[in-house]
Amino acid sequence: MAKMETPLCRNRHAAPLSGLATFVLLLVALSAGCADLKRFSYEGFNRDSWQKPEEVVRSLAIQPGENVADLGAGGGYFAFRLSRAVGPSGKVYAVDVDQGMIQYLRKRILDEGDQNVAVVLAQYDDPLLPESGLDLIFVCNTYHHIKDRTTYFKRARRYLRRGGRVAIIDFNGKGWFERILGHIVPADVIRSEMESAGYRLEGEHGFLPRQHFLIFSMPADSQA
Repeated sequence: MAKMETPLCRNRHAAPLSGLATFVLLLVALSAGCADLKRFSYEGFNRDSWQKPEEVVRSLAIQPGENVADLGAGGGYFAFRLSRAVGPSGKVYAVDVDQGMIQYLRKRILDEGDQNVAVVLAQYDDPLLPESGLDLIFVCNTYHHIKDRTTYFKRARRYLRRGGRVAIIDFNGKGWFERILGHIVPADVIRSEMESAGYRLEGEHGFLPRQHFLIFSMPADSQA
């Protein structure tokens, strides 16, 4: 069955809508599967100003040649920045469960020539990554979507090398859009769930105004 096409999906040059109308149509478009609007919703309004992507990537201290997974990669907002950090000898796995986003990412890779980015169509309970091959799992604005997160990340340990890390960035409730949608997980809940999954808190950054930013590590002697 073909996906329903919303007015915003059909006409990209329509007259500007009121804030409320835009919000309502955006919700309809997201449920209908409009890839362009989904990508817009992921990137948000003036995202660079509050997401601070370059500072985020620098703070991760990624080394050339490392393998990184971007869970919930969306349109590649972070995946292609991470690819520059790992360099040509590294690999970034852009992971998503949305077929529309996967198709967009594949086209973007062809257009931009990022040979060190691989696209992965994941399952909702499994990112389907190479086992024991990752130095970092990066999760931005996706943690709140995952069901049974403790079990999910306990299983995900098998994808990490010993001493590998998980970076989680998620909304702290200071933005109106995520408050309306309920896309919020308190930092203490994230920490409790990740520790129950077998990780330990390695560090926390406070420079993002609308988000928590926590780094967890898998102990070197941990068993997957």
